[in-house]
Amino acid sequence: MQLYYAPKTISVAVAIALHEAGLDFDAIKVDFASAEQTKAAYAKVNPKGRVPALVIGGEKILTETGALLEHVADLAPDAGLRPKGPIQAARMREVMFYLASTMHVNHAHKLRGHRWADLASSHQDMTAKVPETMAASCAYVCDDVLAGPYVLGDQFSLADIYLYVVCTWLDGDGVDLNQFPKIQTLMTTMEHRASVKSVMDADML
Repeated sequence: MQLYYAPKTISVAVAIALHEAGLDFDAIKVDFASAEQTKAAYAKVNPKGRVPALVIGGEKILTETGALLEHVADLAPDAGLRPKGPIQAARMREVMFYLASTMHVNHAHKLRGHRWADLASSHQDMTAKVPETMAASCAYVCDDVLAGPYVLGDQFSLADIYLYVVCTWLDGDGVDLNQFPKIQTLMTTMEHRASVKSVMDADML
């Protein structure tokens, strides 16, 4: 497998999951600084011009973080990445969908305002709003998502990987993590996992 990723983006969540699953993969860096994701060569991998993208067997390509995380869990059912109980599995997905549809979008307003508006003043307004919207998401995560050190209490799952990577953006988004001790606990807990240490050693985060 080949994982196309960009450092410090949500694509790193897939790398963490692959390490957790004990699956071999080649990490291929997409250089956002040179806008490599917009070039024709990468369009053949992912016409959406985004990361992650996972190439399987040299030809099958999957995209979208949530789908890739679920695929990794399917490939390694004994790795404990997804709870077996239907309610807990749905809860895991509920959190992942929230992160994808809301918290990640809140963050994207800082640097990706052109997706929603053309005026520079609109971009500036969206950027200025990011600390507020991300802090609101953090409050929701602390009050209604984290049931313990992990989303599902003491049980680790894909949702924790997803949430951890999103939370690595908070400092840059102007959020005071001292206001959210539950998130600090999640971050510390995750950073002790071998999978996270591996992506850190590879300068992905």
